[in-house]
Amino acid sequence: MSESSEADRLRDLARLRRVRDRIDRDYAEPLNVEALARGAHMSAGHLSREFRRVYGESPYSYLMTRRIERAMALLRRGDLTVTDVCFAVGCSSLGTFSTRFTELVGVPPSVYRERESGAESTAGIPACLAKQVTRPVRNREAASRSPRLA
Repeated sequence: MSESSEADRLRDLARLRRVRDRIDRDYAEPLNVEALARGAHMSAGHLSREFRRVYGESPYSYLMTRRIERAMALLRRGDLTVTDVCFAVGCSSLGTFSTRFTELVGVPPSVYRERESGAESTAGIPACLAKQVTRPVRNREAASRSPRLA
């Protein structure tokens, strides 16, 4: 690999990291791939392809996973309605939010809120492990978690 192509690859990786950091920081803002690509000085197509290659999912999927993770924390508190949580995490459609939440978590947000808000399901678990236990399963991870029959 030539020095210039290696430098280009490292520059793209740094840009992708900045995009991921922006999604982590600004998940509640109205973000789209075009705006993220402009901020990284890349085309939307190139950003999507490279982000998927490096992180294993599209920028939109990563953004929605972050939003659902935050929504899970807000729903566990129990003091906000599902609609309030939907808008607090940056989703503009309650239907899309509920569908994506159900896909990732396995139950609708209203059921999750009822089940988790008073249950103290992570009581006694160190915070570093509680975060891992409550993290939603992404589509690509769901297949690997199914039991293997031998």
